[in-house]
Amino acid sequence: MDVSKDGRTWRIGTADDVAWLAGRTTQGLSVTTAIPPVFEAYGTFHPPEGVDFHAHERAVVDELVACTPDQPWWLGFLDTGAHDVVFPHAARVSLYWDWPYVLVEAGPEQALGWRVGHMRGGDGALPDLFFPADRSWLVSALWDDIWTDIGASAAILAALRRNPLVNAVLVGPDEDACPPGLSRD
Repeated sequence: MDVSKDGRTWRIGTADDVAWLAGRTTQGLSVTTAIPPVFEAYGTFHPPEGVDFHAHERAVVDELVACTPDQPWWLGFLDTGAHDVVFPHAARVSLYWDWPYVLVEAGPEQALGWRVGHMRGGDGALPDLFFPADRSWLVSALWDDIWTDIGASAAILAALRRNPLVNAVLVGPDEDACPPGLSRD
């Protein structure tokens, strides 16, 4: 199925497009609850104190763009019933604990511009889940976490960690994903 927005047609993803991660996460508090254990390195990030969501999210996307060959990105918007999924009439795919996501093939600018507010902070725009077509990294924020998880190469995690606007920390695949200074509600 295709949908239209911004004068273009966008492809809506299917279960086949997320089969590589569906059912491959673990239950618990580790980063592999959101990211399947298939990556070289793992981390978490959230806006540092005093940095607004837009600057933080732009920094995250800019670092990922710099580390990723030009290609489409898959953007996943979790349908909670209370938050923008961008394409409200599009088909959903099930991930994690049968949570419904609208998955659309787009790119970094759409990741930053399509959504108005999300559940993790109100003002941010980033999708709840996104990854490039080559699956070289995966960014995922579970609906009840105020941080975002990532699985990628060590080089991508190093680039994110160098950017003070990203506020990324490394996390081992079996470690609690809650970043230092934050707590679970």
